[in-house]
Amino acid sequence: MRHLAMENMQESYLRYTQRKVFIICLLFLLTILLGVYAINAGSAKASPSQVLLTLLGKTQGHLNIIIWNIRLPRVLAAITAGAGLSVAGCVMQSILRNPLASPFTLGVSQGAAFGAAVAIIALGAGSAHSASADAVIINNPYLVTISAFVGAMATTVVVLFLAQIKGVTPEAMVLAGVALSSLFSAATIILQYFASDVQVASIVFWTFGDIGRASWRDLEIMAVVTGAALIYFMANRWNYNALYGGEETAKGLGVDVEKIRMAGMFVASLVTAVTVSFLGIIGFIGLVGPHIMRRILGGDHRFLIPASSLMGGLLLLASDTLARTIISPVVLPVGAITSFMGAPLFLYLLSRGYSKR
Repeated sequence: MRHLAMENMQESYLRYTQRKVFIICLLFLLTILLGVYAINAGSAKASPSQVLLTLLGKTQGHLNIIIWNIRLPRVLAAITAGAGLSVAGCVMQSILRNPLASPFTLGVSQGAAFGAAVAIIALGAGSAHSASADAVIINNPYLVTISAFVGAMATTVVVLFLAQIKGVTPEAMVLAGVALSSLFSAATIILQYFASDVQVASIVFWTFGDIGRASWRDLEIMAVVTGAALIYFMANRWNYNALYGGEETAKGLGVDVEKIRMAGMFVASLVTAVTVSFLGIIGFIGLVGPHIMRRILGGDHRFLIPASSLMGGLLLLASDTLARTIISPVVLPVGAITSFMGAPLFLYLLSRGYSKR
């Protein structure tokens, strides 16, 4: 009888894991299909067969230039940035035990944007242009990333202080994020006040969030940082599962809560800083992606972390494709599209949080 019960439990657990693996594989397939569609979409129409031949190096001419220099880097940058922001939000929500946490809502993105703006305008790490296609060109990506990381970490230190020392509620933590966002926005405005007209226009355009400005060099740096962050987060998946049950439970299981929390916020801030330094502020992807997958898959971080990264990449790619096709040939800022998508969910989560008090 006991042997039969064990077999039933094993079969039930196998079905449980197979369903989650199937959903992750489905997300991966949807991302590839949407990527192919995104490469096809645009004023220069191309069939899937032409795209495939171009990617295999079988074609030449203007289509080859459009796909390899414009569309493919844009598609890959959207997937990479979306994955990084979404997994950063997933980890922030877990280690802070705050369903409203994300790089955008906690002000980490705004802090990174201020740091990047300082590097571009004051430290000469970027050159400003009047053309919207290349409003800001990054001359020294490493200096911009370091400056953005410093700005992001300044916000992170305050958030960790409030969460760990003061023990504030999730709602109060988000209010602190709003205050920090206002602080860094004001600092950016002061910086713009002393800049030239072209620099001001360029920085304003840059902060909208735009995937199209990513080059192969930028994509390389984002992919390395995001990939390393995913590896680190997956290596700590059991620690995050323990934290999901509460600090006391995690400590009882031998988890160094303070160390895991500090290191997790450090890596999440680095991913956010790299993304913001190249693409500008892209809001709510880190909030929407993890919440969708947590509702579908639950809180097991073995599956939630890869699923959140795939969902973030899929959402940002879909948003960017919509931004450049909805009123083509005009390309809308992708940050506006993601904000339209994420703001209603944020308000819902906030109202539900207050109603439970």
